[in-house]
Amino acid sequence: MTTLLDGYRDHIVATHKQPLFLLLVGFTTSFVFIRFSVRMIRAKVRWWPGNVTPGGLHIHHMVFGLGFLLAGGIGVFATYGGRPWIDLFGLLFGIGCGLVLDEFALILHLDDVYWSEQGRKSVDAVIFGILFTGLLLIGYVPLGAEPSGGTRWGLVTVISVNAVAMVITLLKGKMWTGLLGIMVPGISWIGAIRLARPSSPWARWRYATRPRRRARALRRERRLHRRADLARTWLFDLIAGAPDKVPVNHPAAHRVAERMAARATAHLDAHAARALARRSARLADRRSAAASGAGSAPEAGRHGYPSGPAGPAAAGREPGARGQAQQRRRTVRAGRSRSYAARPTGLEPRPDRHPHLRTHTRRIRR
Repeated sequence: MTTLLDGYRDHIVATHKQPLFLLLVGFTTSFVFIRFSVRMIRAKVRWWPGNVTPGGLHIHHMVFGLGFLLAGGIGVFATYGGRPWIDLFGLLFGIGCGLVLDEFALILHLDDVYWSEQGRKSVDAVIFGILFTGLLLIGYVPLGAEPSGGTRWGLVTVISVNAVAMVITLLKGKMWTGLLGIMVPGISWIGAIRLARPSSPWARWRYATRPRRRARALRRERRLHRRADLARTWLFDLIAGAPDKVPVNHPAAHRVAERMAARATAHLDAHAARALARRSARLADRRSAAASGAGSAPEAGRHGYPSGPAGPAAAGREPGARGQAQQRRRTVRAGRSRSYAARPTGLEPRPDRHPHLRTHTRRIRR
């Protein structure tokens, strides 16, 4: 205990970092407390007080956080940063940061997405804020360089290179690598060299004409990033609780997007589905061409029966079959599924059979 107190005096008090330390303590404590509180409210525990709803109006804890932020910020300026007020106001400012950033997703989406997948952005913001403050407390400076008189141009070079690498890393979809690269320069440089994530802006701009590089990015995404995302999801579920499958106050646009994503994942890939549709259309065209050719033969029908009046009728129907085949090709090229005309009856004779042979087929239902 004595060693901890001596280390606190030497590394925190003596270096004038006590306000920053108290800010970090308030930040972490308020986030842990409010997450515990909302999880107790979600579990409907009787002994825990519920939401603050005066007059039926639900007041989010972000409102209280704004009050703490204003009190801490204005108090520092009002007291000119003197002791011991700066320590107190640093603690209040940290409490406000934790309460406001815990509802960062609500501020971003302007909707109550606290227990949805979009609400995970709040956990990202809080963890990054805690890490950033902790690195400042340890002694790291932004962009990884400290000013000095003899290395001014070297400092400018390091800051410029690190800033460019950080921007490239963020464009490649590596948020954590780019944000941590603000404090540790080497991390952002590695992220700028490696492949981008397939859904990132960099991949849309640079990999559109490079199919091999995009294929490599997809393989890496399946092999590495999905495992990291699973571990991240597990950690966030442990910290903040699992999100709702169907949020209560979810916007209609989000529900439609989730249904479309579920249908897309339940079916084949778009390219494979189009290829399958093209093959099916070609096979149907061949069958219709063979049927029309057999029906218009003058000697016999498909099974050796005399064609009789069925031959001219089939010949008259040949342009219609070709038109249907062309319509199917246009439909497949446009990316739509083929549609079938509704028949007036459930059973109908096939046109390529002999009229005296009543072979029936069922209507195709879609």
